[in-house]
Amino acid sequence: MPYVADYRTWWRALCARVARSRAPRIGMFAALAGAAALAAGCGGTEHPGPISPRELAEAQTFPYYRVYWAGPDFEGNPLSAADGLRGYLERIGDSVYYGDCVKSKGIFGGGSCVLPLQVTTVIYRLHSNAPLGPQRNTVVRGVPATIYDHGHTIEIYTGRLAIDVFSDSLAHALRAAQHLEPINAPGSASGALPPPVFCPGLSGPVSGHLARVMASLPRRICQRDAAQEAFAATLDT
Repeated sequence: MPYVADYRTWWRALCARVARSRAPRIGMFAALAGAAALAAGCGGTEHPGPISPRELAEAQTFPYYRVYWAGPDFEGNPLSAADGLRGYLERIGDSVYYGDCVKSKGIFGGGSCVLPLQVTTVIYRLHSNAPLGPQRNTVVRGVPATIYDHGHTIEIYTGRLAIDVFSDSLAHALRAAQHLEPINAPGSASGALPPPVFCPGLSGPVSGHLARVMASLPRRICQRDAAQEAFAATLDT
């Protein structure tokens, strides 16, 4: 379990990650944290406050790569927690959290614990998206993206990163995606995101627009990957 700045931040981050345990990258953390969450409860009646200046400063100085957020506030929900450097796990990525998951009951008591918005930035590792289940491939901010988890999650591919936008509705996730910008580097919340330097492992139908975006990625990476796969297939026959 990663170290998080203080108990309130740990509670918020744990609540969010347990609630999102259906997401593949979050599952490992949720399994490790499950016993603690059961004891502490994920819910309650006290709403946690906005992120502290110290936690925000830690997120703003994260050193390894750009971490994306939707600004200090998302549709009335303040930024309430961030993993930062001390909460960072390479395979899970670094997250920012908006609002809280305070409900009348915790998730272990029959209620639900879904944040209005969580944005997780992680270094992309080549894989197929097929295990994500039903999904729809699209273009967001000029780069490839996949909508999955019944419309609650958008995975956006940019630079060497994947940005997972978890939300309580597809409409919220789409609006948040239009406001993404780096929290720890110069950047803009408008216009196109930097194109990915890899070919995303999309699964399912690809529209003509998306196919053109994929074909225009730097160094013709998707065409090169396809040629390498075709050549490898000839060696197996």
